[in-house]
Amino acid sequence: MELNDFGYLDTIKANLERVKKEQAANIHAAAELMADAVANDRLISVYGGGGHTTLVMGEMFFRAGGFANINPIMETGLSVFNQALKYLELERIENYGSAIMRYYDLKKDDVLIIFHNIGINAATIDAAMEAKKAGAKIIAVSSSCWQNEMPKDHFIRHSNGKNLFDYADIAIDDYNPVGDAAVLVPGCETSIAPISNVVDFTIAHWLEIECVRICVERGIEPPLWSSANVPGGDEKNAAKLKKYRPLVKNL
Repeated sequence: MELNDFGYLDTIKANLERVKKEQAANIHAAAELMADAVANDRLISVYGGGGHTTLVMGEMFFRAGGFANINPIMETGLSVFNQALKYLELERIENYGSAIMRYYDLKKDDVLIIFHNIGINAATIDAAMEAKKAGAKIIAVSSSCWQNEMPKDHFIRHSNGKNLFDYADIAIDDYNPVGDAAVLVPGCETSIAPISNVVDFTIAHWLEIECVRICVERGIEPPLWSSANVPGGDEKNAAKLKKYRPLVKNL
């Protein structure tokens, strides 16, 4: 039996090919900032502005093959696992994102990656403003489609009307379509099968790959986690855990 995905895989492939082609320079520039952080023995902070965008942050944290100096700016109130209606309301409340960012106390020239494919909600904009105030360098992964197509007076927007890309030192466009769900099955009126998760996870790993390449090119050994589930994995990770546990709040 041949599986009919009604163009889902083709849509993802087309989106990823577009990102790879059109955002290559931005991904490289962002990876350079990440490599600078590694070279200067600094953390790389990652924030998801609410709901499913917090999953990308989790994908980069304490992950086999991932960077040990990742500092996830986690707030359970914004997690997709914090009752849907609760996180949906919290991500639209102004000053909430600012408080979260202040708690993590970013410093001048710290690198912060913000994922939010919509890029206009209060928890995202306030966090970006607070990080900018602290002097952090912001890498934003978001969608120009949402930011440009949503009405300026739309109720989910921050009251200042700004977009995430307005605060970014480097903006990486994931081209996520408005509504996210990309498949219409004949006979069903509601679109299904979002693509932002696959695309943003891939961007996260492209950033890691390019950062490692740059580190090797510079003669820097990147601090990477080994899989804890293979023989010798825990032993390989022990020194990194000893170093980063006092620095990363969620380790």
